[in-house]
Amino acid sequence: MTLSVVIITHNEEANIGRTLLSVQPLVSDGKGEIIVVDSGSTDGTVEIAELFGARVFVEKWKGYAAQKNSAIEKATGDWILSLDADEEVDEDLRGALRHYILGDSTTTVKDGVPNYQTSWFATTITGLLIHRKNYFLGRWIKHGGFWPDPKLRLFRRGAGRFEDRAVHETLQVPGGGRQFPRGALIHRSYPTLSDYLDHMNRYSSLGAEMVNAKGPVRFSAFNIVVRPAATFIYNYFFRLGFLDGREGLLLHLYHAAYVSWKYAKAWELRNNRSV
Repeated sequence: MTLSVVIITHNEEANIGRTLLSVQPLVSDGKGEIIVVDSGSTDGTVEIAELFGARVFVEKWKGYAAQKNSAIEKATGDWILSLDADEEVDEDLRGALRHYILGDSTTTVKDGVPNYQTSWFATTITGLLIHRKNYFLGRWIKHGGFWPDPKLRLFRRGAGRFEDRAVHETLQVPGGGRQFPRGALIHRSYPTLSDYLDHMNRYSSLGAEMVNAKGPVRFSAFNIVVRPAATFIYNYFFRLGFLDGREGLLLHLYHAAYVSWKYAKAWELRNNRSV
């Protein structure tokens, strides 16, 4: 079997090299391909992707789901691995992909000990969930719902498409997905607070559009104050986010602020449109 790695990008020169380096062993020697759909980067993203042998397509931005589906449509491998530009495949996941997807029966782990069993891998499986390690300000966040954080990212070609949503797009495959047995994606999205706040600002604007699409939004203290506070309490205390130290506090505090921004922006949008 062969593997297609698909990635969408825009000004990702700080991340894309690390991402591509992690998957290059999976597609070398004719075992697969890397497909990058770029939305007009003005930095070195495209040049770096081409250096790694990726097939690069520059397309107008169509939204997250549509852009990812465009990348999927260009894939020719038996299986497709969809990655964000700030994600990497860890060593254990690489080994598992070699074994299960590429059919490498010689795959071993430390000390030469065979590490995989194949009996669970049935031909009827169409999609697979992969654990993801989220790093925030350089710390691996292990609580508050951020680990093991399974993501449906690996699927048979022709079996999966991303749901058309403005934000938090999700991959849909028949029958859902089964958990991949080993390894993880490494997600390094927020190396600084500014990066995280910029991201939450963009996502809260997209989330506001989704809220408005569901119906009229009025100014509500519940949505702008109570709902964010409940989000913080649930993730920080009940889901043990406080165990991630200062980074956990900042992460959950600003995620709660994102919830408030989303509903405030939804109200603002409705007001502006009614003028």
